[in-house]
Amino acid sequence: MEIRILIPRLGNLHYTMTNHEPLIYESPDGGNTVYARKLGETVRHNIHVDPKWLKEQELYQRWERLKPAVYLADTDPTLKDALEKLEILYALKKKETI
Repeated sequence: MEIRILIPRLGNLHYTMTNHEPLIYESPDGGNTVYARKLGETVRHNIHVDPKWLKEQELYQRWERLKPAVYLADTDPTLKDALEKLEILYALKKKETI
């Protein structure tokens, strides 16, 4: 038997009591990631990551890696040329999807 209790004053904490041991479920980001830990312990284990959120994080990290190249293209002719070609390719692809 499993009993789930939402404790409103604790925000994203959920308490689950099973026949084995009580678990606390926590989500620091509104459900994108969910952690479980034993009652009274601080070590928690990731039990869920929203795939859409994970993809968004990967795209953001990619942008963070590429952003310096965009700035460097102002002074680097090779990067400037590559960036201009990318912009043209993107514009053409964007027209195809409209």
